Amino acid sequence: MMNKAYKFRIYSNQEQVILINKTIGCSRFVFNHFLALWDHAYKETGKGLTYGICSAKLPAMKKELVWLKEVDIIAIQSSVRNLADAYTRFFKKQNSAPRFKSKKNNVQSYTTKQTNKNIAVVGNKIKLPKLGPVRLERFS
Repeated sequence: MMNKAYKFRIYSNQEQVILINKTIGCSRFVFNHFLALWDHAYKETGKGLTYGICSAKLPAMKKELVWLKEVDIIAIQSSVRNLADAYTRFFKKQNSAPRFKSKKNNVQSYTTKQTNKNIAVVGNKIKLPKLGPVRLERFS
């Protein structure tokens, strides 16, 4: 089986831009929050956290921080998964230690997954979770 990747340019309206920026910000917040917890646990016990421990804390976080409910939960879970993968690569001495994400970085993105057909391409629009249909153009 072969995976293919495509690049697209999306043309979103103002409401969608705001929601995309919120999703990126929430993903960054969750990544940085769990990175701080992971570092603290490692300094205290000599062992870090696991993906399972971190993802189990997400529902309580969503209850505490209501604004996390506004964005795609899969994007938030993906940022926790990315952190766990970064630590796995770090302990295998493949990469340096994970660092905190910054707003000032020029590249801002989030990752989502297709579950229950929540992502669909219809004509020149793509339907994304929480965003609805967004006009797109294939980008080499």
